[in-house]
Amino acid sequence: MASYLEQFDAVPAEKRWPLVRQWIVDRDLSFYAELRDKRPILVMPELTIASRFADCATILRRHDIFSVALYVPKQGDYWMDQDDTAIHWREKSIMKAILDREDIPKIRDYVAGKAAALLKQSGKKIEAVDGLARAVPIALVKDWFGFNDADPKQLAEWSYWNQYDAFHNQPFDSIAVPDQKEVVARRKAVSVMMVIYIAALVGKRVIEDKLGKRGTDPVSRLVRLSQSGALQFDTKRVILNAGGLLIGAVETTSNTVINSLSHLMAHPDLLAKARAAAAKDDPTEFDGYVFEALRYAPAFPYFFRTCEQPSKLAAGTEFEVEIKPRTTVLALTHAAMFDPTMFPNPDTFDPTRSRSDTFHLGYGLHECLGKPIAEVLIPEIVRQCLRQPNLKATGPVVTRDGFVPLSYPLSL
Repeated sequence: MASYLEQFDAVPAEKRWPLVRQWIVDRDLSFYAELRDKRPILVMPELTIASRFADCATILRRHDIFSVALYVPKQGDYWMDQDDTAIHWREKSIMKAILDREDIPKIRDYVAGKAAALLKQSGKKIEAVDGLARAVPIALVKDWFGFNDADPKQLAEWSYWNQYDAFHNQPFDSIAVPDQKEVVARRKAVSVMMVIYIAALVGKRVIEDKLGKRGTDPVSRLVRLSQSGALQFDTKRVILNAGGLLIGAVETTSNTVINSLSHLMAHPDLLAKARAAAAKDDPTEFDGYVFEALRYAPAFPYFFRTCEQPSKLAAGTEFEVEIKPRTTVLALTHAAMFDPTMFPNPDTFDPTRSRSDTFHLGYGLHECLGKPIAEVLIPEIVRQCLRQPNLKATGPVVTRDGFVPLSYPLSL
């Protein structure tokens, strides 16, 4: 049988990216190994892919060379579609500050209680995407972040379409998303509704603050910060950042929960060990199972960037490739997390493995601002599932495009 690269070389140039994308969807570790060994920088007309850790880290760390320009049409004036700008520096810092790390233990307790309650209420079966993996972070957004009177269904739609358009509806995704214009239209439509809601919420919080009813949730604190005039952070910036808080919390959590849970459920030997760890009062050991499962089944197998100036990848090696400006570059981080130069015994499932060099929550300047919350939110939802003694998958994970989970039926 022909090797992956032999198959790649044998097809016309326009068919190569669809072929590679399918191998990525399939989480084909053998393909990744061949790439890292024989062609770590894979050049195609649509984009260029890097598969070794060193090159992926360079792409994500060197924001001066590899920018997030492809986010700009999707996110407008939000700091996330900017690299090292004053707005990015100030507003990401603000958002980190209002997500108090001291609250992490309380957040974990809240998540545990909410997930357990949803599982108990579900009876003998549950659809794990809407019924759990989205429902828990939506509840957190409502009860903890200050969106308490929002419609859960709308919150899910606002997060889904904004996330989908930004991360799965780029020009190179046209082979898998034939209705790209419709996706953009849906994102714009729900964003209008989201802004209307948040603007009204902000107005309500301003009035409450003036009446002495000072809320402690993140939205209330953002409003007070804006009203203080202490820094450049007007009402528009409050609305944008409150929206970002919602968008980032729901859909990414859903994806990571379903991917890690389904990976453990598909491997009985790992599942038994993970169940035993889940039963313990201290969740530390169990968390390792979830994040190691995400190394095998990450929510985002790659991150995309745009080359802004002539540069080289695999520089100084026999595989050195010059990257021209405006080239779309994929840091294939799923492959990089099996690079033996950074991950000892990469093909061994090791729940004690350090997470410091993984890419689960981004890397470099654009690492997830909610990382401390995500590191308890994601594993605790999975932990509550595995505390159900008779939990079984009754069907496969159904996705929209190979990456975004839409349903995962479980029986209890």
